[in-house]
Amino acid sequence: MLTVYYISMVIISVALTIVLVLKWRKRFDVSFALVFLMVNISNIGYLAAQTSGNLEEALLSQKIIYLGGCFLPLFIFFAVIRLSRFHVPQWVRAIMVAISVLLYGGVMTIGFFPFFYRSAIFKITDGMPVLIKEYTMVHTLFNVVIFLYFLAGIGVLIHTYLKRIDVSRKILKLLLVPFLLCVLGFWLDKSSLFGLQVLPLLYDIALVIYLIIIKEISMYDIIDMGIDALAREGDTGFISLDTDLDYLGSNEVAKNIIPDIKRVAIDTCIRDYRLFDDNLIKWLNEFLAAESEGKKRDQFTCKSADGNRVYYVNVSNLFDGRKKRGYQFFFVDYTKDYNYNVRLEKEVKQKTAHIVEMHNALIMGMATMVESRDNSTGGHIRRTSELVRILIEKIRRYSNGEFDITDEFCEAIIKAAPMHDLGKIAVDDEILRKPGRFEPWEFEKMKEHAHEGARIVHEVLKGTDDDYFREIAQNVAHFHHERWDGSGYPDKLSGEQIPLEARIMAIADVYDALVSKRVYKEKMSFEQADSIIREGMGSQFDARLEPYYNKARPEFEHYYTEIENDVTEKEDMIHPICNHRTTLTRKENLHENL
Repeated sequence: MLTVYYISMVIISVALTIVLVLKWRKRFDVSFALVFLMVNISNIGYLAAQTSGNLEEALLSQKIIYLGGCFLPLFIFFAVIRLSRFHVPQWVRAIMVAISVLLYGGVMTIGFFPFFYRSAIFKITDGMPVLIKEYTMVHTLFNVVIFLYFLAGIGVLIHTYLKRIDVSRKILKLLLVPFLLCVLGFWLDKSSLFGLQVLPLLYDIALVIYLIIIKEISMYDIIDMGIDALAREGDTGFISLDTDLDYLGSNEVAKNIIPDIKRVAIDTCIRDYRLFDDNLIKWLNEFLAAESEGKKRDQFTCKSADGNRVYYVNVSNLFDGRKKRGYQFFFVDYTKDYNYNVRLEKEVKQKTAHIVEMHNALIMGMATMVESRDNSTGGHIRRTSELVRILIEKIRRYSNGEFDITDEFCEAIIKAAPMHDLGKIAVDDEILRKPGRFEPWEFEKMKEHAHEGARIVHEVLKGTDDDYFREIAQNVAHFHHERWDGSGYPDKLSGEQIPLEARIMAIADVYDALVSKRVYKEKMSFEQADSIIREGMGSQFDARLEPYYNKARPEFEHYYTEIENDVTEKEDMIHPICNHRTTLTRKENLHENL
């Protein structure tokens, strides 16, 4: 009868463990499995004790029972802190495991040394094996540790119930039940009901409660449930790789998006197939490069194989607990949003183009208005803009990376060139329209147009979204009279302190001043102008720009020749330099006159 009871307890615990295996999910904490394992071991130990026929068998059964006794409370505690989301440092967990191991080490001395049992006597009473044990202080310590485990677990449950709202109250209540059952069972270990040990029965009841808990936490595991739901919707795909880029698997949606993945064998590196350089490999490289710089670059787009669907591609690290195991590509269909965004983007571009056109017209109008106040600057803004365009094209074509010339930079400096003299709007007509040479104080007033121009440009453009263009335009207006040797104005910058856009503008500005006819001077020949520009390289101008100026010079000359041959443009050729009212010669200081 008694043997049947213990056999039944073993069978029930094994059956409950099989149910656990069938319901197991990858995100379940391993502590649950260990709890079930320890209960099975303990129940087997009780069965072995019931069927033991001598002292050696009885002592061995005790060691089996204590294996569960030493570790079951520990694993129950770990399960509690996991479900309660209560943080316990790893080093504390390691100490707790070490204590349980040491306690079981004491148990293993049973039958060899009087360390855990001082003595043990085996006898058969009424056909039942009985082991009479005399305990030591180590056994008392064992009971104290078990009690502390249970006390700590109950304390965590109470604290979580009272302090946290993000943990299910139902689960917390259910967790308390097996805890109390195990506590009751340990303190009733010597008690029996009709000669039966009640602890195996309480263990099995606790396992039933744990299965109920596991069913409940499956509902609260929103990560797994969310991923499963998304995967089954039919428009979400997954591709997983390990850290060596070995293929771990994917779902059917992902295989339809990237059909080549069907050709990849599990556990083989996707690099070996040479099929994913333009998608998976490219996305992963950009993701890792950004991650190494502390940045975030995990969002990409792709189209389905037939081109009819558009997907967001999210790249993320694949974790097993806290350990990085690989990478995951997550595909989400956003075709409807994409089509809407394309239409919206088209409309925005059309409206933006109209605004930009109006904005550019406003800038050119302001520049023309400023030029009209100066009786000697006709056509200057248009000509210098063309010179800048020619020069920047040569730099871009032939610099081979010497200068950081991008499409955005080229477009910005060409558009900013007409704004370089906007500051003259703040100069008094008495000075601006003076036909002769400036007095020193007048020249100082005129020099203020550079700083004033930067301020005006900032005010005009501060309402726009193009911060890059605003910076380029401010620099062109502010620094185009600075000199490479530091003797320019307004801030006496030198060398590479002067922004590249201002250095380029300076060459165009001076060249136009030299070859244009003014009310007080005739135009210089191309040869004379070229000689003066060359002499200024390294002092007034950046000498590194000289090769590109040389390549641009033929186009400069062709441009001015065409202007000269166009009768309708003759009035635009009257254009004296703003701060020079006498004929320039090669030996005159360009800084003083410009």
